[in-house]
Amino acid sequence: MGEAPPPHGHRLSSPVKGARSQARLHPLTDKAANHRLQAYETAVKSSFDRILPVLHDLAGLQRDKGFIGKAQALAEQTLGFRLPDHLLNDAWIKGLDLPRLHAACLFETYGRMADGFFAHDPLKGHDTREFDTFLQSCGFHLMDVTPCADGRLAHTISYVLRLPFGAVRRRSFAGALFDVEDTVSKWVEVEHARYRAGVPNTADAPTRYLKTVVYHFSSRNPAHEGCAAHGSDDDAAARAGLERLRAFRQAVENGFCCGASVALLLIGLDTDTDALRIHVPDAQGHTDLQRSLDTGHIYHQTLSMTPEAARRHILEQVRRQAPATPDEGMVTLIARLVENNLSQLDYVVRRHDGTYPDQGHAERFIGVGIGFEEIQLRNLTFFAYLHTVEEGAADLDVGCRILGGLNHPHGLPIPVVIRFDYHGQVPGARERAIARCQQVDRAVTERYAPLIRDGLLHRLLVVRDCDTRGGLERVATSTDPSGRGGH
Repeated sequence: MGEAPPPHGHRLSSPVKGARSQARLHPLTDKAANHRLQAYETAVKSSFDRILPVLHDLAGLQRDKGFIGKAQALAEQTLGFRLPDHLLNDAWIKGLDLPRLHAACLFETYGRMADGFFAHDPLKGHDTREFDTFLQSCGFHLMDVTPCADGRLAHTISYVLRLPFGAVRRRSFAGALFDVEDTVSKWVEVEHARYRAGVPNTADAPTRYLKTVVYHFSSRNPAHEGCAAHGSDDDAAARAGLERLRAFRQAVENGFCCGASVALLLIGLDTDTDALRIHVPDAQGHTDLQRSLDTGHIYHQTLSMTPEAARRHILEQVRRQAPATPDEGMVTLIARLVENNLSQLDYVVRRHDGTYPDQGHAERFIGVGIGFEEIQLRNLTFFAYLHTVEEGAADLDVGCRILGGLNHPHGLPIPVVIRFDYHGQVPGARERAIARCQQVDRAVTERYAPLIRDGLLHRLLVVRDCDTRGGLERVATSTDPSGRGGH
């Protein structure tokens, strides 16, 4: 059945490190997709990265005659938008409120990024037909993925796995410890749609709901840059993910006597290289944590093969790493995930010589609430999916510690986007989404009162009708004394 991998505490170095100078792409790399993804990542991240240099220049100009005109010209030329007038008008008297201005610029940049994402679909993630058909051919009718909320996994769907985001349910939680009850509710919703409407397929189709957990580890600095929720203990992260998966299946069995309608998949992600460690289950759904398929090794083993030979090798390795005879549909799906990931490994090789320069956190803001489909980039956002602050307090606290550690030493605030998507076809849904934003904002204001009092935490409230391709509706922002959204 193949050899077990080395113990988690004894990592092999990435086989793709130092490979930037290779003339040869991997034979299975999608070169066109890599170019498209790189262009999008560069455009989005550079729009955020331009904020601090502009603020630095404004700080030096604030006593100049004609400052407001100069500031607006600089902002429009560099950031692409005008700054809020109320943050500039009194700068000559009491100086610029740079933390508030930073938050206002970040929120405007985020809003423009999100609106552009929904208007233009730059990642081509709304076309789900091919993947939906493929997934059902593998024996699954929905793929529900929970990565850790760590921003280094925010690109898991569109980049690491190369899946259309519109075809996959994503809910991120700290430590990848997803809410079992919420997932059972989603399972019920999906099964009901199959029975009542035949969506995504009819109830008599022999397919299952696939729940996937993506935990993470660091090959370069395993003792410090692994999952904070598990103390950078890779084994603990993998065990906890598997336990949560089993709890979900048990909950379905206990409540509905049909656990066989659920399939489980556990994946580890090296946040330094984007290589995957896939724990291949057997046909009965059993997963052995001591066995896994390393896509970094697969990359090296297949680099000189033809595409056909590489695909045969991948299938062989997937079958070998299962603890017993695997389900062929699962083998086919995992083989595709492996092949997709090889493109991402080439992406990291070409851009970063095989390993990311930012081993640790570099998130720009915290995303709180329900939504954020448009966040598909690494180290852009820390997620805190929640309905109430009390429910998601642990994730939110982790996010504030991370962003506070990044920003507060420089006098910059923690930017928090509170977001609730709604279904516009449901009467009153928009009003309820706005009310939920406001409720969470009140709870955040109470929980982090000292930070807010000192200007070290700012909030933007937005809602979105997820039944349309429209953008965000700004509800309110703490950067505007009037409380209005946008500028």
